[in-house]
Amino acid sequence: MNHLPRRQFLAAGLSIGATAIASPLFGADPAAVDKPAAEPIIDIHQHTNYHDRDNSRLLAHQRAMEVSQSILLPAGSQVRRPSTNDGKYNGLGGVRAGGNESVAEMARLHPREFYFGANEVTDLPEARAEIERYLKLGGVIIGEQKFTVECDSRESRILYDLAADYQVPILLHFQHGTYNLGFERFGEMLKKHPKTIFIGHAQTWWANIDKNHADQKVLYPKGPVTSGGLTDRYLADYPNMYADMSAGSGLNALTRDEDHARGFLDRHQAKLLYGSDCADAEGQGPKCQGAQTIAAIRKLAPNKAAERKILYENAQRVFSFDQKPKEPEKART
Repeated sequence: MNHLPRRQFLAAGLSIGATAIASPLFGADPAAVDKPAAEPIIDIHQHTNYHDRDNSRLLAHQRAMEVSQSILLPAGSQVRRPSTNDGKYNGLGGVRAGGNESVAEMARLHPREFYFGANEVTDLPEARAEIERYLKLGGVIIGEQKFTVECDSRESRILYDLAADYQVPILLHFQHGTYNLGFERFGEMLKKHPKTIFIGHAQTWWANIDKNHADQKVLYPKGPVTSGGLTDRYLADYPNMYADMSAGSGLNALTRDEDHARGFLDRHQAKLLYGSDCADAEGQGPKCQGAQTIAAIRKLAPNKAAERKILYENAQRVFSFDQKPKEPEKART
């Protein structure tokens, strides 16, 4: 299997059918476009066309947060699933977001700031081939996998193996009763796929930092946290398990019990990855949940070294941005 190295893909201006992107500056000072952030930040969780935010505003948003590099996670195909209110499922849990072509094109236009993932609805017959196509073009992650499947299904495991073959992480949105079902069984997947790097995300992932989280239907629990929940154990017990701190669920996990959060950031400082996953256009202030998460990490991290790991160094290590796409370890059929 022949990969097109990321730099060659970007330099060649490969057209993959995406619509031309709007002007990138959106009122920004042209002299500041290439100015590096005082302290680099990697955002592992953003989307194009998120809630109809266009790409010029996405670019301005990331720069306002002083993010150095962002990973754009695509949606999958539009299919119908009974889990959505209107019966229409746009391939990212009913949320409006751009697909594989959209994120790859944005990365081609802004190669120093954006990288892209590869995605497809888990149990579609063409899922593996579609994802592999974009991994060959330089995709650095599979996901966001946000679909109504059992987390230990045969179809899910095919993608776990694909991630291991291409040596890229796979990001899973865990939401009780809706997406990646069977969180309590996920430890078996971590055991059976030791070469796969998993990144956990979303409501059920973050609710289960608490050992006493009994009602899984409660997606945004409040109040004190007792260490030792499933999420805590998955991170502690499995070297291939990481956590995405994005979205309201990640921010809630930090703010609901700050004393617990300080200890959690301390003991898992090598496993935590900053992500924003916010759809606002500001990139700062109270409307921007991603900016609030950065502020919370800076406030609660045990020391400066841990803060830098969470906001930058862990992602730099996990994603190896400067390397060209790797050949798969072995071909699977």
